[in-house]
Amino acid sequence: MSARRSKSSPTLNFKAVLLGEELHPLIAGCVGKTSLVLRYMEDRFNAHHLSTLQASFVTRKVSLEDGRKAQLNIWDTAGQERFHALGPIYYRGSDGALLVYDITDQDSFQKVKSWVRELRQMRGTKIALIIVGNKTDLSEQRAVAHEEALQYARTVGAQYVETSAKENEGVAELFDLLTHLMLEQLSQREPDASPLRLEHADTDGLRSSNDSEVPDSGDPAGQRSCCGI
Repeated sequence: MSARRSKSSPTLNFKAVLLGEELHPLIAGCVGKTSLVLRYMEDRFNAHHLSTLQASFVTRKVSLEDGRKAQLNIWDTAGQERFHALGPIYYRGSDGALLVYDITDQDSFQKVKSWVRELRQMRGTKIALIIVGNKTDLSEQRAVAHEEALQYARTVGAQYVETSAKENEGVAELFDLLTHLMLEQLSQREPDASPLRLEHADTDGLRSSNDSEVPDSGDPAGQRSCCGI
């Protein structure tokens, strides 16, 4: 990007959702979407096989190349089938989505396809999609070929990325790409950045910020649990 903005420039506000199948809260049936968030937000990994209940919500401010800041509002949604009907509540108004599957589980990849259809029906081309093949640390057990997933992503206008939350491979790059794509989408829709999508930036003069916020644990929508696989 060109000229740098002043430190008083407003902060861009983005909403992103994470989707990924979770078979059962007590078995190792998770794709690792919550682990991706935990690695990105806190740079740690939790190996316990726990599912996300309802949804968790975190925020993080990041610095853009032109000096502005963007706030990422990340919703980690429940992946179990009984919560499927709640999906549209979280999709609404989303600027980007990470659709996570386990590269060792073909069924989780097929589930991604149904979410892509739902997101396209609800948001059309107004949402940036990234299909994420997680658990590259288990590549010897791979059930979904890289080329298969890449080709599918291309056919639906999505990006494709492979990651390992456990080994911290590709995680920061994934969220950087998501931010870039959401910014690109906003620029195409609103060349001058509508004030409805902005909030006032901090004026502390710092160029980079890793500030994050987690809702109070008493709020059901803010409760977090980690899917470590």
